[in-house]
Amino acid sequence: MTHPIHLYGSPVDPTRLTLLVCVSMDKYIESVYNRVVAKDPDQKVFHQAALEVLESLEPAIKKYPKYEEFSILERITEPERIIQFRVPWKDKDGKIQVNRGYRIQFNSAIGPYKGGLRLHPTVNQGVLKFLGFEQIFKNSLTTLPMGGAKGGSDFDPKGKTDAEVEGFCESFMLELYRHIGQFIDIPAGDIGVGGREIGYLYGAYRKITNHHGTGVLTGKGGGWGGSLIRPEATGYGCVYFVQEMLKTKKEDLKGKTVCISGSGNVAQYATEKCIQLGAKVISSSDSTGWIHDPTGITQEKLEWVMDLKNNRRGRIKEYADHFNVDYSSTGSPWSLKCDIALPCATQNEVDAKEAKALVDNGVMAVGEGANMPTVPEGVEIFLENKILYGPGKAANAGGVSVSGLEMAQNSQRFFWTREEVDAKLHQIMQNIHANAYKTSEIFGVKGNLVVGANIAGFMKVANAMIDQGHGA
Repeated sequence: MTHPIHLYGSPVDPTRLTLLVCVSMDKYIESVYNRVVAKDPDQKVFHQAALEVLESLEPAIKKYPKYEEFSILERITEPERIIQFRVPWKDKDGKIQVNRGYRIQFNSAIGPYKGGLRLHPTVNQGVLKFLGFEQIFKNSLTTLPMGGAKGGSDFDPKGKTDAEVEGFCESFMLELYRHIGQFIDIPAGDIGVGGREIGYLYGAYRKITNHHGTGVLTGKGGGWGGSLIRPEATGYGCVYFVQEMLKTKKEDLKGKTVCISGSGNVAQYATEKCIQLGAKVISSSDSTGWIHDPTGITQEKLEWVMDLKNNRRGRIKEYADHFNVDYSSTGSPWSLKCDIALPCATQNEVDAKEAKALVDNGVMAVGEGANMPTVPEGVEIFLENKILYGPGKAANAGGVSVSGLEMAQNSQRFFWTREEVDAKLHQIMQNIHANAYKTSEIFGVKGNLVVGANIAGFMKVANAMIDQGHGA
């Protein structure tokens, strides 16, 4: 008997990975996947990410034999560089604590490494390889010249004082600064890394190097090199992508009921954009539970959530108590009836049962604001039922898109207005959808944006690797 493996959320059946390889993959792709698993057998979440991409690339591999000839899949699934280091820091009691720091520089074929830093107890090499691998294709889809990377630490900023977080960030940067730079690797934020952490990291970088490296981190404050719309970008971008999916069915967001998970940066601004476009958002969540507000989260209520999460650093249950709505510490918002679902929390948060519940309750579109939030069986359920499904590497590419725009502004020593950046973001998300949709048509799976996004993102990087020789 096999037992389900919990990959930072919902259970994933370990036989699912083996069965897919045995049943649906050609020999070349199967050999590459088996090689990935054999090299790092414990990195289950990376195996899942690799499988999701590899199995969808089969039409491109068959159409263009050069990718096998030049061993592109073997090369693209292996990081160019993995950096691991210790991060000692002093807690509020004066005791020295030690965490692990990482930077996975996965692929730089189309530009310098670009990807966030995550601070969370679940961070390990396998998680960061999954995120860095996804980042390769996400960055490629933006059409901006950015490679793929990810980094972070198993440090947990929750419950820490500002002084403890600052001390950790300074220690982390003491090693990281050696490996980053405007034309080398440009980190950004991710889970656990917001404006406070980016500020501390940048301050440490500036003190260590003795110069303003405004292009070395993105997500900076507006007064010292940051871009307008960067905090909003991932959430806004996800909603813009869903708009494009809905247009293919002659639908829009106005009047639709939306379920959103998470209550951090992505969820907050996805909620805001939904409200602006006339939709009703009825849920929010955090790691302790979720709320159901059937009357809808208004802009005023959202501002209350932003203060709760960004300033008071409280739990979402306080929303239920304050606004007298339902709260549950078990289950998830995906049991609710809704038109649109936006998973914006973390990987593997939507399991097969929840995906089926969404379908049974009439969901018409799913846009992933988080990285790989739906388990493979859940994705199959959405696709089999013709649900409009925007995978994370396409739907949540808004954040890194505006990071790229921040880099461009830094390089020019120039700043665009809020309206200009928002318009550029909107156009990028429209282009990503159009590219993924057109690619799905070309390869005979019209509307399957998993295949479309993966192949479109892959081919740009793969062709660059071939052009640059076997060492790329």
